[in-house]
Amino acid sequence: MMAQRLHSQPSQLHRSYKSEKPVMLCLSHLRWDFVFQRPQHLITRACATYRVLFFEEPFFDSDIPTITLNDHGHGPIIAQPHLPADTDARQRNLMLRGLLDEALASLNVTQPNLIWYYSPAMITFAGHLKADCIVYDCMDELAAFRGAPADLKWRERELFGRADLVFTGGQSLFEAKRRMHPAVHAFPSSIDKQHFQRARQLRNPVSDSQRPHIGFFGVIDERMDTALVAAMADLRPDWQFSMIGPVVKIEVTDLPQRDNLNWLGGRHYSSLPGVLAEWSLGIMPFAINEATRYISPTKTPEFLAAGLPVVSTPIRDVVRPYGEMRLVAIAATAEEFVAQCEKCLAWTATEHAAWLARTDQFLGRISWDQTWSAMNELVTQLVAQRRCVSAVATKPSTLSFRSPGVVRV
Repeated sequence: MMAQRLHSQPSQLHRSYKSEKPVMLCLSHLRWDFVFQRPQHLITRACATYRVLFFEEPFFDSDIPTITLNDHGHGPIIAQPHLPADTDARQRNLMLRGLLDEALASLNVTQPNLIWYYSPAMITFAGHLKADCIVYDCMDELAAFRGAPADLKWRERELFGRADLVFTGGQSLFEAKRRMHPAVHAFPSSIDKQHFQRARQLRNPVSDSQRPHIGFFGVIDERMDTALVAAMADLRPDWQFSMIGPVVKIEVTDLPQRDNLNWLGGRHYSSLPGVLAEWSLGIMPFAINEATRYISPTKTPEFLAAGLPVVSTPIRDVVRPYGEMRLVAIAATAEEFVAQCEKCLAWTATEHAAWLARTDQFLGRISWDQTWSAMNELVTQLVAQRRCVSAVATKPSTLSFRSPGVVRV
């Protein structure tokens, strides 16, 4: 791994990053080393085709604006801007624009081939850049999240005006955005089946007959119904509840505490199959609010690939298709959650095998490899069509025109 500070001499990195691959600039509100989710799955696969610069949100920890480039070998180059804390929005955007240009210059890039936005807010400092194709991968309705910038909806409209393609992280988001842009495509949460199916091989059958172990993994924030979790723990003190994931935008001290309820913090993506192998079933106790109206939880197919029965609140993109296909049980209250969990825990071997067969049939139709391939095909087609139109428009005419002179009749 290589890390280098850039400020006044970006040319030092030119030779290090020389590559024949086209350049993809990804602008993300989620840090690369945060929870491994949609951006990480897609960008990891993009690196086979593109040289990727993954530009993160800034840290406010520097006296002067600087940027750190971290080369992860076969993965993306992570660009982390560092800014002074005492700056207003206009100053920050000017600094970020300069640092972004500096990072691109350090890679010997004048204009990226592909720009991939995850946050419309980043158009405030990246909007001057052009590319062969601009993609907005709308994975969430960020404007509904706690702490979202007041102008985020306006910035999204601006991004719709510049993007060539819009991808959505779920069917509900697609339905909400499809009238806002002429080329919106739904790409719901997918799955790395091989990774999570390891939990099936690691599972110890003896543990399933002991104290039920109920688990959740993912980001713990305002989208989780913590009161529902506490009520479940109260209803079944003989069950063990494990909640895994970083706590953000809510106070750790506000999390309910019970003897049978453990908040365990984050776990590395590579360790998740081993963790899931110890659980009896998975829960997705999402609150029903504006922040969850359009979510398509990535963990839904991940739980299923691990062979774990799942109970979820009625999130629209979980009900459709998972609930309708009887792959995930749906519950709205703590009492309903416990009742559905008890049903799953009481499955016979035959019932579990039948559910697993339906699950695997569904999961056989989706994968992150297929999702990235379909996305990139749309990008490739658009770029090829534009080049074809451009070639026709600039091609000199082969026709010759001569004056008819005197026409005799």
